[in-house]
Amino acid sequence: MNAILKTVTFEINGRQVEAMPHETLIEVAGREGIEIPHLCHKDGLEAVGNCRSCMVEIDGERVLAPSCCRHPSQGMKVTTDSPRAVAAQKMVLELLMSDMRQSGYTRENEVDLWAQKLGVGLPRFPATRAQPQCDATHAAITVNLDACIQCTRCVRACRDEQVNDVIGLAFRGQDARIVFDQADPMGASTCVACGECVAACPTGALAPARGAALDIPDKKVDSVCPYCGVGCQLTYNVKDNKILYVEGRDGPANHGRLCVKGRYGFDYAHHPHRLTKPLIRREGFPKTGDFTLDPSRVLDVFREASWEEALELAGGKLAQIRDQHGKHALAGFGSAKGSNEEAYLFQKLVRTGFGSNNVDHCTRLCHASSVAALLEGIGSGAVSNPVMDVTRAEVVIVIGANPTVNHPVAATWMKNAVRAGTKLIVCDPRRSDLARHAHRYLQFKPDTDVALLNAMMHVIVTERLVDRAFIDSRTIGIEELEKNVEGYSPEAMAPVCGIDAETIRYCARLYATSKASMILWGMGVSQHVHGTDNARCLIALALMTGQIGRLGTGLHPLRGQNNVQGASDAGLIPMMLPDYQRVDNPAARARFEQAWGTALDPKPGLTVVEIMDAITRGEIRGMYIMGENPAMSDPDANHARAALAALDHLVVQDIFLTETAYLADVILPASAFPEKTGTFTNTDRLVQLGRQAIDPPGEAKQDLWIIQQIARRLGLPWNYGHVSEVFDEMRRTMPSIGGITWERLELDDAVTYPCLHEGDPGEPVVFAHDFPREGGRARFVPADIIPANERPDAEYPMVLITGRQLEHWHTGSMTRRTAVLDAIEPDPVALVHPLDMARLGVKPGEVITIASRRGQVALYARADDSSPVGAVFAPFCYYEAAINRLTNPALDPFGKIPEFKYCAVRVTPGGTVAPQGSFGGGQILGDMAQSQA
Repeated sequence: MNAILKTVTFEINGRQVEAMPHETLIEVAGREGIEIPHLCHKDGLEAVGNCRSCMVEIDGERVLAPSCCRHPSQGMKVTTDSPRAVAAQKMVLELLMSDMRQSGYTRENEVDLWAQKLGVGLPRFPATRAQPQCDATHAAITVNLDACIQCTRCVRACRDEQVNDVIGLAFRGQDARIVFDQADPMGASTCVACGECVAACPTGALAPARGAALDIPDKKVDSVCPYCGVGCQLTYNVKDNKILYVEGRDGPANHGRLCVKGRYGFDYAHHPHRLTKPLIRREGFPKTGDFTLDPSRVLDVFREASWEEALELAGGKLAQIRDQHGKHALAGFGSAKGSNEEAYLFQKLVRTGFGSNNVDHCTRLCHASSVAALLEGIGSGAVSNPVMDVTRAEVVIVIGANPTVNHPVAATWMKNAVRAGTKLIVCDPRRSDLARHAHRYLQFKPDTDVALLNAMMHVIVTERLVDRAFIDSRTIGIEELEKNVEGYSPEAMAPVCGIDAETIRYCARLYATSKASMILWGMGVSQHVHGTDNARCLIALALMTGQIGRLGTGLHPLRGQNNVQGASDAGLIPMMLPDYQRVDNPAARARFEQAWGTALDPKPGLTVVEIMDAITRGEIRGMYIMGENPAMSDPDANHARAALAALDHLVVQDIFLTETAYLADVILPASAFPEKTGTFTNTDRLVQLGRQAIDPPGEAKQDLWIIQQIARRLGLPWNYGHVSEVFDEMRRTMPSIGGITWERLELDDAVTYPCLHEGDPGEPVVFAHDFPREGGRARFVPADIIPANERPDAEYPMVLITGRQLEHWHTGSMTRRTAVLDAIEPDPVALVHPLDMARLGVKPGEVITIASRRGQVALYARADDSSPVGAVFAPFCYYEAAINRLTNPALDPFGKIPEFKYCAVRVTPGGTVAPQGSFGGGQILGDMAQSQA
């Protein structure tokens, strides 16, 4: 048996044990229940053996050995608690304590803990090093180097786990100390506040700001992160119904890692702006889409109401519009921030209570084109492989995505893969931080994705690098595609996309010939009028090379919001019932009619932008919006705001008085993420359980309860009790999750779908044998170059690219009400290339005005060469500089997604940035929330 498993047998404290040769003595001891003091050692970090507190005695050896670095050998005899070993361990602790002037920065100082276990008292030796002052210049992290033992756990966490390369060890001897980009203070460094160093620090030398590490929670609640689609598992530490701090958990997607939003973006739930009572618009105060109402009168616009009054008005008026103007006169927007159960009930309400399929959510603004192409070509809109498969790939292409900003923890796995030998190809008009880790960086011209990708396919076809066996057995349509790419040689496309022909050839060969190649993409691919064509090209690349259906291969559109995958799965889209069963498919519709006991509309509903246009035409008169903020997120936001203001009746269910809620007739105060229990599906198709940690404030209610109350007033006799009852109904109507029980989620926290039968393990990698299309074959769909709907010209000579910031998420309604996140990025900024700034005569920090054919905003200029010359990047989270007032509502004809990533603009120096208090999260609304409380 030993020979087969290649284990070694040795003794530890007189006990015979078996271990693998690559294990360390401290790992084996821990498995055997033997404690060895350690400080520089931490699971998951590279062993360095520099603290010497884990010394053990090995029979026959002259000197003691560090157990964190030493591996076992056959017949070795190890003693961890011999007098000699214990004396050395205690001496190390005593010497470290003598140099630690202060150890009270955390309740879990590991030096103190080990000193207590070994009986080490006050040190006998005087301090020999100078004690630095506390550095509190960073919003998230306080630096207390007087407690630093130079174990370098923070260095390794930053360098090896997160691969941010901010923290280092500088100088020599007793002058040695931790530094941050060689900057002093830490607040001046490039730290991204992921907090991995804080989690790694054993002494509180790096601690959460404002003394959070000294707080004592009265309960811990395991849950998941409420932000991006990575789906990191975390633990809320709660006291007196308040979240004190957050810790990372060992979940399948994050293995303990978090980003700045996950670790520090929790206190929005306690913000004084929270809605705590139902509100009804006062008579005589008309809605205004341009927010020109005097801010001092905001308190006069809404009055407080009882839940009964608010619900009767909200639901009763919706029912009245339906009965008087027909079922298509109503529409609903659900939320990708809510749970699967909320999404399912919301779309069921629209389809059975309103009577139409006019239901949509933010996936329409994110990955609708990706889903359209995947359903067309593959038969499934879900990802084929989890993000973690980048660690199994030889080649990874990341295109149109900025993972270090939008999916930071997923980006760490990509950077880890590169360090292990994976070749990373980054393709993007903007140079992201990930580009510095790339084997090749292809900065193609904006709007030329198809030209670049077709050129790569031209190389693969003409050089016969295709996987002919895979194509013949598992695909259709290759002949049409091969003919289409004939005219897209790299030489012909190089001047179009801006990438030289040889680089295109090299990358195409690399991707096609590796044993495992994977493609991940973001909204830089999808948010174009040709977004579906972009995704079609990526799908074709994978199919023609057979790079799908295996570990380390496949296609992965990175999901932007925490539950955009689950909300789409649950049917929160206008042309699909749950599990992507088309509403115009009679058999699929019949199954849901039987399950729900009612007839369903066979006509696909309108999408987000189409609904706004239908309101303008007078066709839609009433809306129910749960947790979405289209007044900020929609393209041509002025048009969207005017449309919302024109509705006869608007019901908004949210946790803050958002820009959309300001236009409502009835506002229903809902529950924040940590105030509810439900399931959420991450970008990897991982269904995870989020648990309620705190209670909603005031009279705010659970979203599921509110949805049911509205449903009852529309004539639906719903009476769901626990959230698990909703999930159980979902299981019965959605085969993909049919095997996942609520009890299993409570036990395991997470299960990957498809999971068809109870007990199935789930399938992280799909399409191994066939595709969920007719005949089991995937389909090639050719694509040609289609230019952006709006090109730069003499009047509007630059290009606007929109997106997210690391610290802020979506429309900012949550993150801008989080102390740490808003402190790091408090003001609206635009990233402008230094050469463009010089041409405009603008200095960093000065105000610029960006104008398009739809409006203009003023914000602060930030010099940044990540964007190409002639392009400006702006996040859409700032209400005082709502950049989506400028973006183009032109739609992709297939995915019906707007063109957020490309519109023509004019940039001029000067302007006035709107004050923060004028609307949204400003003081006026703070006063309003206080008056409600």
